[in-house]
Amino acid sequence: MFENIYPQLIGLCAGALLLTSALMVWRHSLLASIRLLALQGIALAALVAVIGIAEGESELVIVSLLILSVKGIGLPWVLAHQSKASIKQIQESPRLNPTAALLTVTVLTILSYIVVSRVFGLGDSSTGHAAPIGLAMVLIGFLLLISRRRARSQLIGFLVLDNGIATITFLTSGGVPILLEFAFSLDVLLVVLILHVFAGRMRTKFGGTAVDQLRELHD
Repeated sequence: MFENIYPQLIGLCAGALLLTSALMVWRHSLLASIRLLALQGIALAALVAVIGIAEGESELVIVSLLILSVKGIGLPWVLAHQSKASIKQIQESPRLNPTAALLTVTVLTILSYIVVSRVFGLGDSSTGHAAPIGLAMVLIGFLLLISRRRARSQLIGFLVLDNGIATITFLTSGGVPILLEFAFSLDVLLVVLILHVFAGRMRTKFGGTAVDQLRELHD
């Protein structure tokens, strides 16, 4: 029974990962981006759980719970750890308008499928066909890093990039050992905490976290 719906579940989880990445590029609200990041963490955890159940590996199911707690709950909570009223007032002014950004996402997604199919091959498995989405997430993460002006929005781009790398890992090789995943998740959480504190200091001292404004102050 599960084998019959396994391809659909993989496609559903992979589609949710790509959709949340595209919506982060489209939405300018920081609070909306944080909520989408939480949904993306949940989708990644679900993807790992589906692969673990299909392959009969309890270790992957445990890893999925770890991903859910860190990427679906912990990291979004850290980013949103201030009053929602103040977060709602933060509107990003990206370097690309929404139309150009979505067109860029489309091009990056198509490019990911071409690169993976030509260089690595998609294979016959459901996970192989979904692997290009991981590369697309990595490229979209880079796009967020480049196009966003605020430090916290760029941090979200870094986390999307990290989720893309994790997606490629689990879709192509079945994941990594649980201890390594746990250590890497703690490293990412530590980096986010440090950058979150740094962004708070920037906001207190300079009145904002727009990188362009800080560059003007330096000049």
